[in-house]
Amino acid sequence: MFTSLPIPSSGSITRFVATNPRSFVPPLPPRLHLSLRGNHRPPGTYRSLCCGENSSSSTLQQYSYMESSKESQEYNSNLYPHIEPYSSGFLKVSDIHALYWEQSGNPNGHPVVFLHGGPGAGTSASNRRFFDPEFYRIILFDQRGAGKSTPHACLEENTTWDLVDDIEKLREHLDIPEWQVFGGSWGSTLALAYSQSHPDKVTGIILRGIFLLRKKELDWFYEGGAAAIFPDAWEPFRDFIPENERDNFIVAYNKRLNSDDIDVQISAAKIWTTWELMTAHLMQNEENIKRGEDDNFSLAFARIENHYFVNKGFLPSSSQLLDNVDKIRHIKTVIVQGRYDVCCPMMSAWDLHKAWPEAEFKVIPDAGHSANEPGIAAALVATNEKFKSLLRSASLGKIRELLSCKVALVKTQC
Repeated sequence: MFTSLPIPSSGSITRFVATNPRSFVPPLPPRLHLSLRGNHRPPGTYRSLCCGENSSSSTLQQYSYMESSKESQEYNSNLYPHIEPYSSGFLKVSDIHALYWEQSGNPNGHPVVFLHGGPGAGTSASNRRFFDPEFYRIILFDQRGAGKSTPHACLEENTTWDLVDDIEKLREHLDIPEWQVFGGSWGSTLALAYSQSHPDKVTGIILRGIFLLRKKELDWFYEGGAAAIFPDAWEPFRDFIPENERDNFIVAYNKRLNSDDIDVQISAAKIWTTWELMTAHLMQNEENIKRGEDDNFSLAFARIENHYFVNKGFLPSSSQLLDNVDKIRHIKTVIVQGRYDVCCPMMSAWDLHKAWPEAEFKVIPDAGHSANEPGIAAALVATNEKFKSLLRSASLGKIRELLSCKVALVKTQC
């Protein structure tokens, strides 16, 4: 897919060349939006219309780039320093819900939207650290009922497709033509659903800890499968429910998380949340587990997560996300998966990989589920760096092409 773009003026190109050494890799010029969409072309090739080829004098078709399979360059894998947002606010997305959003990094950089997990977990300041703040315009937002979004822990008008629509509303609100999508765990589910609904708005996709919201995945984690690895963490989760209701823990917890008694809700929420936090790392992280003691965090996390799971993610079928891979097959994508992920076991990432072999698949051999595990965090940063390098290369190639077009046009006129 190609998007029409205005050709930068000869004066702006001349000024750019005069002020930038040949060795400098330029940032994206204003209004020059580049994507990593393959458009079903061989690796290492690109397509663009130049000068008079099927174009008007005022437009040029968008550059589309795919990475060479021979690339062996290594990228930075260290988390970036903490930064603060340069803008934030609330976006009213329905009569009920208002979403908290924030932007950090470079206001003129390449836009990337971070989709948090859960659902219901909300964002945190550390999420900004996966991205180079000099290159990326980093957009974080809390999904309906989560984090700072209001009303807190609300389940009404809260479905996958509501969230997909919210992402589009936020993109339009921030006047972003298209953006890179980054999501892990439930965020990978939402990233797939959004990208398959709006592939023309997505420049590239980074997925971590794949969760396709199928029955076998839910049964693994909530009906005793993961208990074989974490029996000590499982027993409090199991024992909170009477024996006569243990045939379906998701339904049993749903009853308590929606109780008229707020104390019952909070007790159930803390136990539900702690079970997941205790299984999220290869080596248990005590600081992370303590988050389960927070009433507000646990209530949103458990109520919203359970609400989605009892409703099967509001997906038309359990294979919805795999069945629609063709809609995004052409978009440059990287999948990062911890080998020993207990929350979202590797079978789901493997199924997605088999359905989508064009996407790069990275298995981290010494990691579980959390994005904050050293190996996974390093892989996510390095993948963003790779995308950055590809986008900068595409930008440089486009500027050179535009210069050639200008020179050819001048010669023709002379």
